[in-house]
Amino acid sequence: MSTTIQIITTALLAFLGTLWIHPKVLKIAITKNLVDNPDARKLQRRPIPNMGGIAVFFGILVGICCSSSIFENSNAFMLIAAMLVMLYTGTIDDILGLSPTIRFAIEIFVICWVMFVNNASLNCFWGLWGVWDIPAWIAYPLTVFACVGIINAINLIDGVNGLSSGVCFMASVLFAIMFYYSEDYTMMTFAIAAAGAIIPFFLHNVIGNSTKMFIGDGGTLVMGIMMSMFVISIIDRGSYNQVLAIKGVGLVAFTVAVLAIPIFDTIRVMSTRILHHKSPFSPDKTHLHHMFIELGFSHFGTTLSILTLSSIIIASWFTAYKLGASAEVQLYIVILLGVASTFGFYNYAAMMLKRGGKGLEFLQHIGKRLQVEKKGIWITLQNIIDKL
Repeated sequence: MSTTIQIITTALLAFLGTLWIHPKVLKIAITKNLVDNPDARKLQRRPIPNMGGIAVFFGILVGICCSSSIFENSNAFMLIAAMLVMLYTGTIDDILGLSPTIRFAIEIFVICWVMFVNNASLNCFWGLWGVWDIPAWIAYPLTVFACVGIINAINLIDGVNGLSSGVCFMASVLFAIMFYYSEDYTMMTFAIAAAGAIIPFFLHNVIGNSTKMFIGDGGTLVMGIMMSMFVISIIDRGSYNQVLAIKGVGLVAFTVAVLAIPIFDTIRVMSTRILHHKSPFSPDKTHLHHMFIELGFSHFGTTLSILTLSSIIIASWFTAYKLGASAEVQLYIVILLGVASTFGFYNYAAMMLKRGGKGLEFLQHIGKRLQVEKKGIWITLQNIIDKL
């Protein structure tokens, strides 16, 4: 099977897998009352089924089963097993509720298990600051810390329709491109399958009405472990990326750029909670998407705006690379824009809400322009999606 045919087939089968299973999972969730109920912290106004992660996971499995590269690589089965464990963990949390301690323990166990079985970790900086190989006693705890952070960052941005799935779709496509150029076809297949499987869910989640379903903790934990494994596969010294590093690609900067918004917003939220003498894991409404909602943006407008910010960061990294910037400069640009897009924008918007003025009027004007949910074409699309 040629690479092009493999990409198309994987994406298409993953898409069709999620599209087929989604209404069946939705029916079960409604029948068994497996829903996310509104409360003071959440933004929805009615109970919404939250088993969407099951549909996305099914689509991913359908997509990757067409690829011979998966069956030729025993390590790939460890990622599937890790995803399954995370799906069960998140789904149980959605239905029964788990303490943060148990969730963190399971996340750490799964990361360690995959890391040691696959013999892969964040053990190379590819020349960043002159650092290449990283000793195991640093690489292993660094990997656990980074991956737990990524998993929970993906989970924490799941606050408005389409945001977590939109971020993960964009990230999956970008990781797939990187794996394609480094000829890591196994991980490319996973990334393509993830992208294909997310599309039907994203459409139902963002546009659908009667077919709307949240991805739930089951889905965000699955996507979080996938994003973590993609990052490890890019950074690990045994990966296929040495040629790219030699060509000047800042691999660390790339991985940070792709996940910049969830990473920096999580750092901002948790550091703010700590400064206010609160638990960094205490729920509140201080995420970036909450600020957009407070400014008058709709769910769609919020998701589109945050994905735009993410795209600007990624485009800036790529521009810096094409202009010949060093790996260090590429990373500094990503960090600067990541901080500006989260810390900077949030604090600026909060200040504008208190003081008023032209800045607030401008932001609110953009928010109103992006409120398309009640317009004719949106209703037409909604009717189409609800019939799928």
